[in-house]
Amino acid sequence: MRSGHTRINLTEVEDAAPANGFGDRWEARVARQDLNAEQTGVTHFRLRPGKRSPFMHRHRRAEEVYVVLRGAGRVKLDDEILDIDALDVVRVAPEVARAFEAGPDGLEFIAFGPHHSGDGEPVDASWVE
Repeated sequence: MRSGHTRINLTEVEDAAPANGFGDRWEARVARQDLNAEQTGVTHFRLRPGKRSPFMHRHRRAEEVYVVLRGAGRVKLDDEILDIDALDVVRVAPEVARAFEAGPDGLEFIAFGPHHSGDGEPVDASWVE
């Protein structure tokens, strides 16, 4: 039987980036399973200084919210690029392709959204290469 709550520290969640070949660009601590969450996803990202996300993606159903914790940079949303800074919050509709770029001090942020298995899809984009 599952407990009605779960508490974890994001620093204890395994960094998925190295195993996926992205360790040179960012840390990605995907915490849904560690939280025993069935309906909600949360991921902690640390994008290295001057680096871009290793891919752009969008969803079929899941709206996501990104909260910038530290640093500054830019987010590409379809064809629009926005400057972002600490404590900025960006909501992204499912169909909008998104990727991030860190400034000279890096970019640390958290992504939240509903979990729908197989919902995300990569988007071809030269911006992230």
